[in-house]
Amino acid sequence: MIESNTMKFATVSTLRASSQPALVREDRVYTLPYPDMLAVIAAGPQKAASRASKDSLALDDVQFHSPIDPNTLRDAYAFETHVKTANRNRGQEVPENWYKFPVFYFSNPNNNYGHEETIPYPTYTQALDYELEIAVVIGKPGIDIKPEDAPDHIFGYTIFNDWSARDLQVQEMKVNFGPVKSKDFACSFGPVIVTLEEIAEKATGRPGVYDLSMVARVNGVEMSRGNFNDIYWSFGDIIARASQSVRLRPGDVIGSGTVGTGCLYELTKNQGPWLKEGDVVELEIERIGILRNTVGKQGA
Repeated sequence: MIESNTMKFATVSTLRASSQPALVREDRVYTLPYPDMLAVIAAGPQKAASRASKDSLALDDVQFHSPIDPNTLRDAYAFETHVKTANRNRGQEVPENWYKFPVFYFSNPNNNYGHEETIPYPTYTQALDYELEIAVVIGKPGIDIKPEDAPDHIFGYTIFNDWSARDLQVQEMKVNFGPVKSKDFACSFGPVIVTLEEIAEKATGRPGVYDLSMVARVNGVEMSRGNFNDIYWSFGDIIARASQSVRLRPGDVIGSGTVGTGCLYELTKNQGPWLKEGDVVELEIERIGILRNTVGKQGA
């Protein structure tokens, strides 16, 4: 029997299954009798955890994948420090409308990678960048959700790296339509999804926001540091906006946008140096863990 307050879920490969949901407790992995993470969400965290295998595996004995393949993937633009810096790099002020409502774009929900998986380096960019983000996984359907009710619709949180081709993104944004192709080649999530029970004592009083440190490292060197609590638009605000006249469904994923200092675009004023083949990028968020990926060979 797994303790009921242990609520970290993953999708892993084992010797017996190519892809299987699992419960992660400390340094052990307990497989779950469900076909995928959507089935875990449908069952609910308490029931799913109660069905965990009695036998366990070491972390090194499994391969982590993206914990979920999103039905839809929205990415917000919710950290003011990042927004200010990004606009300053373009010689602009923050648009007035950014302070009126939370904005987001739809990204590709299909090219997902997990912890320790290699990220493809697109042939069309010379400016590959990481983005340090946190994402919510929707667990309960709803439409026209009020901000204060949004936590009831969240299954959990995961680390999100929104890999970006910055040179192409600059070109796309000049036509006021995008980003699109500069973002669609890779997203990584993981290593786990933590439920609200796991981080309850870190709640801030703002709907869907927690006091969790966020750090990014490249080849072991710390590059970025921030806190989830710094977010300007809460996930309550973002979910309310996303659900206006639209039904959110279990398995939808919504990213926060980049935390302040959370990308090379900010840190280098869009001048680089950028990521290169073989670089190891680690994103760490308190209570969730470390999401580690290696940059692959360009065009491979």
